[in-house]
Amino acid sequence: MATIPWTEKYRPKTLKEVIDQKDILQSLKNVVESHAIPHMLFVGPAGVGKTASAHALACDLYGDGYMSEGMFIEVNASDERGLQTVREKVKLFARSQAFGEVGFRVILLDESDQLTEDAQHALRRIMEQFSSNCRFILVANYSNRIIEPIQSRCATFRFRLLPKKIVTKYLAEIAEKESLKATDAALENIYDLSNGDLRKCINVLQAASSLNKSIDESVVYKVMAYVDRGEVQRMLELAASGDFLKAREVLRQMLYYDGVAGRDILDAIFRQIFAMKIPDRRKMLLVDQLGEVDHRISEGASEEIQLSAFLAKILLTERAG
Repeated sequence: MATIPWTEKYRPKTLKEVIDQKDILQSLKNVVESHAIPHMLFVGPAGVGKTASAHALACDLYGDGYMSEGMFIEVNASDERGLQTVREKVKLFARSQAFGEVGFRVILLDESDQLTEDAQHALRRIMEQFSSNCRFILVANYSNRIIEPIQSRCATFRFRLLPKKIVTKYLAEIAEKESLKATDAALENIYDLSNGDLRKCINVLQAASSLNKSIDESVVYKVMAYVDRGEVQRMLELAASGDFLKAREVLRQMLYYDGVAGRDILDAIFRQIFAMKIPDRRKMLLVDQLGEVDHRISEGASEEIQLSAFLAKILLTERAG
């Protein structure tokens, strides 16, 4: 267990262990108890428990040996997204007669929105033909990439982004189990910088633990190679106060000494603009100008020149009143 990734070590084994998503979990518990399981489509952003819930459902349904006993198979559609995979691997498993009291097997198609349209049409026919032997759980980030005939054959469960309070509490529990001292601010930053993706949050926490057993904001920024918000705030305040040269020095420090990517600085500036104590109209103008900088950098323009130009616009905007 010491060498296993924490995302696997702390993966929920049963539906009771899955965090949040209460309405969905209650529905899944009901269908497990009744064994009246339909084809299902799990939709939602990354790292909110879709795949974990599918495995937990299978474990509750078949027991701990749900995979070793051949009652459950997982296929990652992003790796095997073609027609041949559906016709051979998926169809072979689906047509096999199930045994035991449940009476059917379960196929998990992870990242099913990556399947080609031809593969999805072939999958639809398999779902119709072998529904007595097999149930499908399709996991996707975007339901609009799943063809309508498949959606109409599935019960859709929409997973929502996990709230910050719940994720930080869960991370704190992991930190305690791993004998780490993590500040509340560090855990909140992990959540913010991971965009609420619990899997990524756990990975960041594990990476941070390899640097220091006491985890604060600076450790989080270091392990994620992310720009320090304090430095971004100082740079913007210097520009707003009229000290362009010092603001540019801070920018160059982040770009060349700290090795922060220009796009990461851009993202940090975007978030920090809304914390600046300036009128909303000026914030709107700065966001509009930042969008132009983002476009030019994406087209290959110099990151330093474009970000320096943005700092100059902050100064000019402040002086224009």
